[in-house]
This record gives sequence, C-alpha cells and structure tokens, in this order.
Amino acid sequence: MSSTSLNRRGFLSAAGVAGVTVAAGGALTACETGTVAGKGAEASAKLKLPTYVPANVPTPDLAGNGSGLDPAYLRYPKDLIKSSTGTPGDGKPITCLTETFTTAAPAMRRNAYWQELNKRLGSELQLTIVNGLGADDVYRAKFNATIAGGDLHDLMWFPPNQGLKNVPQLLRAKFHDLTPYLSGDAVKKYPNLANIPDFAWRTAVVDGRIYGVAVPYGRMGQVYVANEDFWKPVGGVAFSSAQDFFDKAKDLLDTKRKKYVLEPAYVNHIQQFAYWHGCPNKWSLNGGKLTHMFETDEYFAGIEFALKCQQAELFWPDPNLPTTLEKMEGGFLGLHVQSFPGFLNDSNMYTWPEKVVVPFAAESGMTPTWGFGYGSVGYTAINNKVPKARIETLLKVMDYLSAPFGSEERLFLDNGIEGTHHTRDASGDVVLNDKGNAEVLTTRQAINFFGNAPQTLYLPGKSEVTQAIHATEVELMKIGKADPTNGYFSDTYANKGASASDAFYTGLQDIIAGRKPLSSYKSEVLAKWQRDAGDAMRREYEKAIAKDKK
Repeated sequence: MSSTSLNRRGFLSAAGVAGVTVAAGGALTACETGTVAGKGAEASAKLKLPTYVPANVPTPDLAGNGSGLDPAYLRYPKDLIKSSTGTPGDGKPITCLTETFTTAAPAMRRNAYWQELNKRLGSELQLTIVNGLGADDVYRAKFNATIAGGDLHDLMWFPPNQGLKNVPQLLRAKFHDLTPYLSGDAVKKYPNLANIPDFAWRTAVVDGRIYGVAVPYGRMGQVYVANEDFWKPVGGVAFSSAQDFFDKAKDLLDTKRKKYVLEPAYVNHIQQFAYWHGCPNKWSLNGGKLTHMFETDEYFAGIEFALKCQQAELFWPDPNLPTTLEKMEGGFLGLHVQSFPGFLNDSNMYTWPEKVVVPFAAESGMTPTWGFGYGSVGYTAINNKVPKARIETLLKVMDYLSAPFGSEERLFLDNGIEGTHHTRDASGDVVLNDKGNAEVLTTRQAINFFGNAPQTLYLPGKSEVTQAIHATEVELMKIGKADPTNGYFSDTYANKGASASDAFYTGLQDIIAGRKPLSSYKSEVLAKWQRDAGDAMRREYEKAIAKDKK
C-alpha cells in the first residue's frame, strides 16, 4: 500500500490532528519548540527550505502534486529506478531511538529483513524501539530519560505531539544544525531527501534552522469513514444536509440488535460536524487576528449536533469501546473517525466497503471545510557527539531510508526480500507471506517513524479501491484548509497546550454525556481554555505572524 503503514491509533497519535489526540491541538512546530514567539519566525523567514526535486519514478496511473495530492498506482510499477548508489553506511554501527505502535519486531539476530537492511546500508542499524501501544507518554518518558542520562543515540526521532519541552534549547545544545547540509540546493546531494515536499520540511525548522530530516507523512488529515453496506438501506453514503444525515442515522439505529451509528469518540465527531458548518482548521486568520476553532459559531454548532445525536442514542453506549474496527466490519457501527493513512491501511487489510464521507453543507448556503494534516510525522535529529565528518554518512543513510515508491530501494524497504518475505502474483502485485508479515511489517513501522518517503497510494489487488481513494483526495483538496499557525511558535503551547486541551476536551465530553449543561461551554469550558492557554497562544502566534509579514 502506501509507504507508511502504521497502527490505527498510532496514525492518529503520530499525525497530531485535532480532536483525536486530545492532548495535541495546535501547530506541529509549536508543539515541538517552545521558543520565544517571533524570534523563530524572523529567522525562519530568511531560511531557504530544501529545494524540492520530485523523484523521477515510473509515471503513476493517477497523478499527485506537491500540494498534498498523493500519486496512485493501480499495479505495482515495473522498470523500477535505483534511487541511491553504493552502500551509504561506513561500516560502523548506527544507533537510533524510535517508536512503534504494533507487535514488537523480532530481534535482529532472528530477523532476516533487519539483517538484509544492515547489509544494504553498509552499517548495522541498532534500533531502540519504544512500543507506544497502550500509553501516550511512553516515548516521551524514554526520550527524556535518554536525554537526562546523556547517552544519546546517533539518530533521535522528535515526534510532533508528545509534549517535549524546551526543544530549541535542547537542539542547540545536543544536536547538529543540518542547515548547511540541507538548505536550498545543498539537499540535491541527497536526491530522496530532495523529494520531500516543502510542507514536511517546515516541521523540521526550529528558530530558522533545519535541525533534522523531515519524516514525510500524508497531508490528508482526519476523515469520516463509513461502512457503505451499513448505509445501503437508506440510499447509501450521501447526505444533503445535517438533518438528512440525522434522519437516515435514526432510521438505521437498532438498539435491540446493538446496532449503533457512531463510534463513542465524541470530540472526533464534533470536529467533523463542525466542518459541515465551515469550521476553520484549528485557527483562522483575518486581518492579522486569530480566532481558534473552539471560539467559532461553527464549532459550537458541531457541539449542538453531537448533543442531538447523543440524545437520540446514535453513539455506541460504551465510551471505552476497544473494538471499533470490528464493530465497523460487522455492521454494528456506521461511522468512525480515522486518520487518512490509517484509512489506507484499513482499506488494504479489510474487505468491508469503506468510504470517506467528504464534508457537505450542514444547511443550504453553507460552505463546508476540511482540515489538512501537517504532512509530517516529526523529524530525525543527529546527536552532536557524532563527529561532523560522519554527518554526511548519516544523511546518506537517511536518504536511503527515504527512497520513493517506484524505486528498488522502496520495494525492499516496504516488502523485504523477494522469495523470502514476498512474492509477485500474476498481475505483478506484491504479496507479503507469513515471514514478511512477521518481520517486515513489524520492523518497517519503527523505521518509518524516523525515515520515510512521501506517501503513495498503492493497494495490492484493489485497483478500484485505489481509484476511489484518489478521487476522494481530489474532492478533499477542494475544501481543505491549512492551519495558519503552522510554522510559528508559542511558548504557551509547548508548556501548557497539552494540559489545557485535556481539560477542554474533558469538559466537552461531560457536556455530550449529559453531565454538564450546554450552557457551560462558553462560560466554563471555553473560558477556562482561554485563561489557561488559548489567549496567550493567540498573542504569541499573532506576534510571530506579524513579524514574519514585515
């Protein structure tokens, strides 16, 4: 499938999109930095991002673009390119701290895929893999302990939304500034890194310097995913208004058979409902002034509609439902919110008919919106105890790990050794065997978190599904909105954003669950968020944006 393949909640966590990882609203770079507002913006305005040079891969069946539309292949391409020359490593081990959200990979000594990767790299890749399943803070804890202990890995993955603090100071003190190696045309020395689009590189910029290799991630944000079969009795997944949606959902509700319409993640649905009303993507900027989505009438309309759905019993009654996908597959749930790469992963793994509900107008005359994701899952920095003479070697290794879809390197990175981990079917599609599932899928996820290619649509043996997904992307691009604070910095967000968001979403859940009245939203829930962090974040972002415009 795509060159990113992560666990469902791992996707959501890694993407850091609003409404799911409730501790991580706001901008990716803000989450990672904590610098003085405006200082980083002024420096960033002078920085030349790495020159974007698209890889010369086999022509896709459906074109993509540098703005976030993913290219698509209906069959695995033939005539693969070779995207790197020689072995990038220097024969010495390379240590790396990364994360996974799936079954632990077999140890290197029992892992033929990992061993072959080491041969192709020309260095032994020694991975410390933190498993994030079941705990949101496990990587942060390991990362902080590693920093405190002083024994840093050669390569350290900086995630976008795990609450790391004082990142600019940490980067300046402990990691190499990679700007001279990657800014402007310098990146052309590493052609696979040059293939990473601008919107991903912006997330690796801190205080106007490039401190890491961006890890590209599909720019498509969260989507509303339906089981098409569930909706067939009411004419399918097509809605003319919010009321039409509500009426059809009520028709399908069958509590006696435990058949509900919506997964019980209230805040996720509120975001989707708000998009139907034209809600901004986190912040909107008008005349130099910022308004957060929480403060808009459109978001409040989403809350009102979610409350209406709850009162009609459309949500699954257990708020801690652990088996959402199983309920979706079995026809006991009609809709859930998913990250786009997670949706791709599920579309590849499952056979039940998944369809994205593109936001529609809640009422006649309204203009729906939809929020782009960051297009990055963080960046990988190089420990400054690594000799400067070795930086280029590590960048060449990262270049190899970022090989594009349509290259010999990506075929191996995603699928392992032909005959050992995968075979080709009669149509030329790549099919993983049991050993591939056990070794490649588990190991490559940990690798994809610190080095990866831009996303490409490819679902083996599912050309019609691939075409439909690409068509959905085209429609989403038409109404997609970017967060205007992306690339700007807020101390308050870094230090208080997560706790303020936690409190906000807890209050919101209390309203939908009936534990608090709707009237408490503006007077208590929103007011507390504004006092705790929102107003200060606004001032810092506005100051940074104003300085950047001068």
